[in-house]
Amino acid sequence: METKHYEKRSQRDYSMSFKLQVVQEVEQGELSTTGAQRKYGIQARSTIVNWLRKYGNLDWENQTPSNMPKTPEQKILELEAKVKLLEKQKATLERQAYVADKKVIIFDMMIDLAEQEYKIDIRKNLPPEQSIDLKNKTKKP
Repeated sequence: METKHYEKRSQRDYSMSFKLQVVQEVEQGELSTTGAQRKYGIQARSTIVNWLRKYGNLDWENQTPSNMPKTPEQKILELEAKVKLLEKQKATLERQAYVADKKVIIFDMMIDLAEQEYKIDIRKNLPPEQSIDLKNKTKKP
């Protein structure tokens, strides 16, 4: 009786194009994860699942088997998870906006100090009619 000898492989043994091909075949329904595992000799199903999470277009985190309809409780849990994620993203964006606003204030103060210290105009404070003239000069007919 002949036993199959598996050579231990790592993620680096597979090219990116190969990973993307497997992900595409699974997402298009041509193969299941187990089918892809058998077809390509990939040792672990989890390897393919990791590729689906990393490179796939579907939400593999919140997937349930397609032949099983979701219960209202499952739908509520999914929506609650999405709300939490969106709240987290909103908080991150608000922090980034706050930091950006503070940077603008600090840069403004730095320019003011530089103008006072070196007695030069860094900002160009042109009257509106002069800025219109400059715009017209830079445009080529």
